[in-house]
Order: sequence, then structure tokens, then C-alpha cells
Amino acid sequence: MTIGGAAGDIQGRVGILMDVLKKLFEQHFHSPPGRVQPLHGQLGGSGRKLVRISNKEVSAIGVLYNGREENVAFLEFSRHFRKHGLPVPEIYAEDLTYDAYLEEDLGDTTLFEFLSEKRDVANISPEAVEAYRKVVRLLPRFQVEAGRDLDYSVCYPRGVFDGQSIAWDLNYFKYYFLRLAGIPFNEQLLEDDFGRLTTFLLSADTDYFLYRDFQSRNVMLREGQPFFLDYQGGRKGALQYDIASLLYDAKADLPPELRQELLEHYLEQLAGFIDLKREAFMRHYYAYVYVRIMQALGAYGFRGFYERKIHFLQSVPYALKNVQWLIENTELPIKLPALMGAFRRMVSARKLQSLPSESNALTVTISSFSFHRTPPQDESGNGGGFVFDARSLPNPGREERFKALTGQDAPVIEYLNNQDSVHKYLASVMALVDATVNEYQHRGFKNLMVSFGCTGGQHRSVYLAEEVAKRLRGRRGVDVVLRHIEMENWSQ
Repeated sequence: MTIGGAAGDIQGRVGILMDVLKKLFEQHFHSPPGRVQPLHGQLGGSGRKLVRISNKEVSAIGVLYNGREENVAFLEFSRHFRKHGLPVPEIYAEDLTYDAYLEEDLGDTTLFEFLSEKRDVANISPEAVEAYRKVVRLLPRFQVEAGRDLDYSVCYPRGVFDGQSIAWDLNYFKYYFLRLAGIPFNEQLLEDDFGRLTTFLLSADTDYFLYRDFQSRNVMLREGQPFFLDYQGGRKGALQYDIASLLYDAKADLPPELRQELLEHYLEQLAGFIDLKREAFMRHYYAYVYVRIMQALGAYGFRGFYERKIHFLQSVPYALKNVQWLIENTELPIKLPALMGAFRRMVSARKLQSLPSESNALTVTISSFSFHRTPPQDESGNGGGFVFDARSLPNPGREERFKALTGQDAPVIEYLNNQDSVHKYLASVMALVDATVNEYQHRGFKNLMVSFGCTGGQHRSVYLAEEVAKRLRGRRGVDVVLRHIEMENWSQ
């Protein structure tokens, strides 16, 4: 199949799926949609594509995700939690033949975004603290009340956070973080520690619902009240895991005294649902904090080091800060010398200390795309940037000799380099981008998007993205992330 043919097939399927979502909207609300707007969450770590579908009267979120088992789990859990009166989105309609469903629109403000708005360098506002307290108060209802009669047979990939689940997380951390970050470790001694840690973790009571990804970006705030998302990975497990996930959520960067205050509030609420043995809970708590941090670091390493999505690495310094605090302030009831040695090497590793972080670099994400699909969406939460239309430039795709090539190939580059209009266009773009980069750095902004679109996302847009990336690379205080959307889709 030719590149152009593959792109056409992908664009055609996207069009069909959007039509499915529009049909679900019209069937549920008995009125046609007037607008379809992609949401920035579609390019996040989950791989879901999210769109807001609306008309003058109503709005809903359309979800597309090629993962039937996870879709089934999310839909079933959502209905179950709503039956228990928990604040999760209402499911309006679904068509799992096309991996599509329509859910309630909960707005645009996550707990993380609200926290970011309500803090300065030294303080977190009372409003943000109260939002966290509301979230913490509701967690035992998910874990205990709704967990009692949940159908765990729909869980994916496993119904229990058991030894196999823990092994996946620990190996994810070992191979995608420790290995790719260049942290030395003894394979056998580390495996021995993993075995001891797993046995200890599973000695806690694991007969509750474990949300699995209970963190600030999976909580929406609407009119000051929390609503919960992304529990499709839930299963049976220990109570400690979810509260650890929330309080040690890396980029949320909660201060230790607030973490302790929220933990105490959680335990007070939990005692209303079970006969809480506080000493037994705390005996296992920090082991679950460590395992959750390792799971997150594995994800950051996979997305950042392996997939080269640099913005995921911005969370690493915050996670290492949490590890440093744990090393200095806690002691586990079991000895894990190889693992603790790896942690100490992590927090002192020069490579990890020099990672691009939100505190010291502007990340410029440069993308090429086809106007047959929506422009790339901002993943950083910054909400800004440029979308440049390259369709006014001479199109190499109209010539047979270039059809199987891209803007990275020498013949196409030579063709475009010989066009006067391309040089004028690029000079105008660079003047605007350069001025914006300078101002963003001066004002302490951390993310900028620059996107180029053309008809097929194959020639002009790729060439322009490559040129701008080349000119920005090496600039002090600038990290460049380069993506070619259509080419990524061809390789899948």
C-alpha cells in the first residue's frame, strides 16, 4: 500500500468514527450536533480520542478508543458507581462495534489545573485544599461502599491487584526507567527485593475496590464539586494504593504537611466504613507509596525515554523529590537493600538532574499534520501556540516522482528549497516563532506548540516542521519535541 493510500484509509476511518459519535448524539438528544471540537486529552498517555459534541442546547463528550475490554470496564463501572450515587459521568450512548461512546460533559477544569491556579511558590490556597478534602472524603465510598457489589469479572487486564499485577509494575519501572535512565543495578538482587516487596504488599487486606489511577488529572471540578474519571483499570486491591496515588501525584507536588493532613482526613472518613486498624494500615502504607511511584516512573520512562515524548519527563524531578523525602523520613518494615540503593542512585544521578523540567526550560512541540484531520491538541494544559497553513505553498504531492516520499527526503527538500515562496513563508514564521520563544522564556512560560498543516501531512508540513525544529534546537533553555502525525499513523 502506498503512503498516500494508507493516509487516505486512516482519514476515512476517522470520518466514519466521527459520524458514529454524531449519530449517538442525535439519537440521545433528539437533535443534531452543531459543533465537534477535539479536546487536548486525546493525545494524553491513555491514547483515547476525546471530542466535545454540542449544539445550542446541550453538550456531551465523545470518546473513541480501540480497547474493547477497557471500554466495557469503564461503561460498567460508570453505571455501577452512579447507582451508588457517586459523581461519575452519565453514559448517554455507546456503540462498541466502533469503540465509541458518549458521556456527560463535566467541563474543562481538572483538580490539577485548579491546584495550579490556586497556588504560588510557598502556599496552596484554602480553596484548593478544600477541593482535595472533598476528593479524599469520597474515596472510601468507591473503595468500600461501591466495591462490595461490583462485578469484578469485567476488570481488565486482571480482576485483582495481585502478584502478577505488581510484577508488571515493578518490571515496567526496572526496564523503562532504571535501564533507560542508566541507573546501575544488580538484576538478581533487585529481583530478590521485588519478591520480598510483593509478598509484603499482598499481606495487606486486598478485598476493596482499587481505582488504580486516582490522581489529580482524573478528577474534574464542576461548580466546585469533584467528578471522577479513568477508573477503567480498577480491580480488587488494598486501600493504601489509591490514597498514595493522590497524595504522591508527582507534578501536583503537595507539601509533606498537606499530605499528612489529607491522609488523616482520609483515615477519619474510612473509619466510618470499616473497622479501621490504623497501625496495620500504616504498616503497609509507605510500601504502597513506593510501588505507586515506581509505576508512575515506569510510565514516564516509557513515554519519555522510549517514545521520545519529552514532556512526560517533566514529571520525573517531582517524583524524585518524593523519593528523596521517603528515603529521609520513612522506614519500611522490610529490608530492600538493592531497591533502596537504586533509589539513592536515582536521586543523585546527573542525567536525571539535568532532565528538562518545568522549572528550567521551555518545551516547544513542533508538529506536522493533515488538514483532513483536526490539528494536534495541546497536551501541556498551556492551551496556546500556532497553527500554520502551508497549503498556499507549491505542493510536491502533485508530482508523481514525489508521491511516495515525504518532507524528510532529499528530493522533496531540494524541490521546496528552490521555491521563493517557501523561503518567504519560512522567514515570516521564524520571525513570529522567535519573538514568541523569547517572550515565553522571559515570562517563565513552559510550553509552546507550533503546528504545520497541509493537505496530506506528508510533504510541505513535514518539511516546515523539520526546518523550524532545526533552527530552534541548541537554543539555550529550549527543549524541542518534533512529531509528524501522519507518519506516526502510517507506522501503526
